[in-house]
Amino acid sequence: MPEPILEVRDLAKLYPLTRGIVVRKQVGAIRAVDTVSFDLMRGETLGVVGESGCGKSTLAKLLVNLERPTSGRIRFKGQDITELSGRALKAVRRNIQMVFQDPYTSLNPRMTVGDIIGEPYDIHPEVAPKGDRRRRVQELLDVVGLNPEYINRYPHQFSGGQRQRIGIARGLALNPEIIICDEPVSALDVSVQAQVINLMDRLQDEFRLSYVFIAHDLSVVRHISDRVAVMYLGRFAETGTEEQIYAYPTHPYTQALLSAVPVPDPELRELRERILLSGDVPSPADPPSGCRFRTRCWKAQEICALETPPLAVPERAAAAGGPAAHPSACHFAEEKPAVVPTGGG
Repeated sequence: MPEPILEVRDLAKLYPLTRGIVVRKQVGAIRAVDTVSFDLMRGETLGVVGESGCGKSTLAKLLVNLERPTSGRIRFKGQDITELSGRALKAVRRNIQMVFQDPYTSLNPRMTVGDIIGEPYDIHPEVAPKGDRRRRVQELLDVVGLNPEYINRYPHQFSGGQRQRIGIARGLALNPEIIICDEPVSALDVSVQAQVINLMDRLQDEFRLSYVFIAHDLSVVRHISDRVAVMYLGRFAETGTEEQIYAYPTHPYTQALLSAVPVPDPELRELRERILLSGDVPSPADPPSGCRFRTRCWKAQEICALETPPLAVPERAAAAGGPAAHPSACHFAEEKPAVVPTGGG
């Protein structure tokens, strides 16, 4: 069996809450990411989906070492990278790149496209010597579907979709093996989203890339992902293949999210039960005891407040087999066939 290219185990990130002006005193902590574990295989896309504030972007920063984890481990091709620094960290960062959310703010307006895409070569000159950089940058522009002659233009001369293509080209500059995509299409129109997603699909096949694709749009995640992790208040609520999550969700939170996805077919729309959640998302500084979703869950019972449900395959589902046999962090997980659109966003 092939080894995962990226292994994440019990990853957690806490931000201390302090009070006082002269003497700062810690009074609590925000648990942005809390005991998250997963494997990423070579050439695979793991989609991470959830509401705003659930910890998705913090997870992305941890994976590229822009943030140091409070606890847990990240292993890249078997090497623990959580404590690396200096040259060792620099070498790993070459192989794990990031595409950011907003193409309007992630590109320096004072730099040309050629300088933006070629900037990583200033840090890793061994990848492209100075005499070869212009040719390499023009090749990358061509790879992402832009005219190589645009190399001397500035970001304001491009549309949002074109700017995100420039961001993707920059992410490809160092020939990485993994790209962390932090909501890369959320700022784009739907038609442009589809074009960028199709581009990323093609690049994955061409360069055998592995993606961690973070988004809040369930349709977009379904279109590109091999496996999906549903995140709530810093933890994974359910994980599985694209078919398991979208057609046979077992966690109440996943079921509620999918019930809100627009269905264009009127007949299918009539068959679907709309699940409306009560209350607001609790504060990550003071999450509920036990199951974090229990304060909004229609299935919640006393055990939900007393015991944290593990992210595991439910016993009944494991015994029965089939698509419902996938990990779900719920004491009362059960298969609930979902009526969701089959197309991507």
